Amino acid sequence: MDHRFLAAFVASLSAVQACGPVQAPRPAAVVLFDGSSLDAFDTFVRTKGLNADPDGVFRVENGTVHVSGTEHGYFITKRSFHDYRLHAEFKWGEGTFGNRAGKARDSGILYHTEGPDKVWPRSLELQIQEGATGDFWMTDSAALTSRDGLRVTGPVGTSKPIYRFGKGAWKDVVGYRDPNGDVERPHGEWNDVEVVVRRDTVRHYVNGKLVNEGTRLFPSQGRIVFQSEGAEIYFRNIRLDPYE
Repeated sequence: MDHRFLAAFVASLSAVQACGPVQAPRPAAVVLFDGSSLDAFDTFVRTKGLNADPDGVFRVENGTVHVSGTEHGYFITKRSFHDYRLHAEFKWGEGTFGNRAGKARDSGILYHTEGPDKVWPRSLELQIQEGATGDFWMTDSAALTSRDGLRVTGPVGTSKPIYRFGKGAWKDVVGYRDPNGDVERPHGEWNDVEVVVRRDTVRHYVNGKLVNEGTRLFPSQGRIVFQSEGAEIYFRNIRLDPYE
């Protein structure tokens, strides 16, 4: 064998080894809402059913999803997910309606949703509510263990919470702000929220701040829901970065 060829081969092999193991490419981000359509979602309105929204509770407007809040329901991903970082932005509109009229503006992101469409399906929730954004809610037998070790299971047909870190007193009145220092930006401004699920741990972030954390998730995967719950709200820049 040509010694010059052998030397060149050894040198190239050493260079590859010095760079470390080859990293597998990270899965591509999933753009759930691209600003132009709700093609990645189904809709559900409590009084109308699945994919029947004649009154436009959910409308795509100016690169956002405008949720009127006039009826209870949601838009829900067609796909199920696990192990991801979910990012979305929201801002409040003005109106409050029905049994939520005059009360703290209310919505939420339900994740690991499973079972039949209804208000509300089994799920874990990142609460979006004036003075309470970042709380966990466990609905219809969903369960989670808080950072301090408390196991909370939502009763069948209803929900139970784990409140965000440092949450102060709360009143169910429109425009309410947490006296301990709200994590939401002023009314009418956009807020960033993230749900980060990695193996058996979930974390909630609001405007870049870790506000809640839990483990031992049940269910362990599922679809993702954005609620209409009696308040006008806008969503945009909804994307999901898978971990696996």
